[in-house]
Amino acid sequence: MPGASSRRFLGVELALASNVLVPRRETELLGSSAIAIIGPMTRAPVVVDMCCGSGNLALAIARHCPRARLWAADLTDETVALAQANVARLSLADRIVVRQGDLFAAFDRDDLTGAVEMVVCNPPYISSSRLDGKSAHLLDNEPREAFDGGPYGISILQRLVRDAVGFLKPGGWLLCEFGEGQERQVTALLSRTRAYEEPSFGFISGKPRVMITRIRAAGPAGAGVHK
Repeated sequence: MPGASSRRFLGVELALASNVLVPRRETELLGSSAIAIIGPMTRAPVVVDMCCGSGNLALAIARHCPRARLWAADLTDETVALAQANVARLSLADRIVVRQGDLFAAFDRDDLTGAVEMVVCNPPYISSSRLDGKSAHLLDNEPREAFDGGPYGISILQRLVRDAVGFLKPGGWLLCEFGEGQERQVTALLSRTRAYEEPSFGFISGKPRVMITRIRAAGPAGAGVHK
């Protein structure tokens, strides 16, 4: 694959490519947060890695959480091909399925409705205008699709929060990365659905960059919330 390289991500050696997003430390925080929640589970959880890129989150979760079964999805031919290649190279094809499609539409042929324990996502979250301005340097070596979150940077986040409701079990988890200063917008998106508990956040350099929440479940309010 042109421009191919490699990088270690949460103990997994990934093959990368110039036309696919390179994982950053915010995504390592997202992955380690997911692993901390899934790790103690005694059942075999179904986990979705949305906007999977190279497959880094799915691969790391599979490596650290042997009971987990994972479904990964992305939109472009290049990202899906790279994720599938990484899955095959690491001999995890029996536990990770990679699909191509527009967010949850990628799973139209799969029976995942109401069956998912966790959705993790590192979505595009930079505004289109910023990518055309002071953040244009990001496009020197990585694709626009990996960064462009629409006019306000939250177009994909908005769809993710809304559509994940139909796939998550009661009490199921939603974890996602977001941009600096977007925590209020993310909290508002969650509140608008009335389906999620109050979120907690993971911090990088004192700034919230990862959101952690779960679907409301029957029983006492707030029971089992991860803080």
